[in-house]
Amino acid sequence: MSAYPVNMSVKPEVTAFFDEDTNTISYVVKDPESNACAVVDSVMDIDYAAGRITFTHADNIIAFIKDNGLKLEWIIETHVHADHLSAAPYIQEKLGGKLGIGSKITVVQDTFGKVFNEGTEFQRDGSQFDRLFEDGDTYQVGSMTCFAIYTPGHTPACMVHVMGDAAFVGDTLFMPDGGSARADFPGGDAGTLYDSIQKLLALPDDMRLFMCHDYGPNGREIKWETTVGEEKKHNIHVGEGKTREDFIKFRTERDAQLDMPRLIIPSLQVNMRAGQVPTDSSGKKMLKVPVNGL
Repeated sequence: MSAYPVNMSVKPEVTAFFDEDTNTISYVVKDPESNACAVVDSVMDIDYAAGRITFTHADNIIAFIKDNGLKLEWIIETHVHADHLSAAPYIQEKLGGKLGIGSKITVVQDTFGKVFNEGTEFQRDGSQFDRLFEDGDTYQVGSMTCFAIYTPGHTPACMVHVMGDAAFVGDTLFMPDGGSARADFPGGDAGTLYDSIQKLLALPDDMRLFMCHDYGPNGREIKWETTVGEEKKHNIHVGEGKTREDFIKFRTERDAQLDMPRLIIPSLQVNMRAGQVPTDSSGKKMLKVPVNGL
């Protein structure tokens, strides 16, 4: 594993925050050698029917960081989520830190800028973020060197972030009994997702993997941590014996049966803006609903 530019024996302290409304797990990741930390995949609460946004989930994360005397250095988005809204700018305003996402955010912005009929004032160059990561890029959380792996397939901008012996996989993979995420969004591709998962499974077997979502298949309790070795052995979609062709066939047939995520329309508009709610010409916060656009 010498090709990877980090010390994978470092064991960061990982604290999970589960959002029951969207089945999202956010994380605070602490450097074991300092008070530095990162936040991965935060959630902004929305009552979509009422058009009301609140910050209970984010406030819990902020309180944890403050109560433990931590310094927030990075706010990481593994991809442009379609099922929950990011609270990144709210957390950044309260605690500082840099906001980062994969460089292919520009592809997502261009695609959905057209879907939502955004004007020229919507910048499609990723400038809403502080850092656009390329495959293999490194960054520091205190003394801990972290790096990003480009893992497209679910979306064109997905990245897995490796921090010591912990990898935050976004929607590239689910728990072994959950399998994998859909690949039918614009820019998604089942074959590409399979290839990305193989990159993830090439990490050391004892690498801890932290999921962005879990739905408790077959009624089990919600879980979010597993290992590369467990995924290689037991993942129902890509485990031992599952070929690329098998995966593409299953994923394509399965995706054709899935409904759009409940919060996809507000999520995409907010998340492609780095968590900022769009405004109308008068400056009032406003979301659009493209009819038959998705």
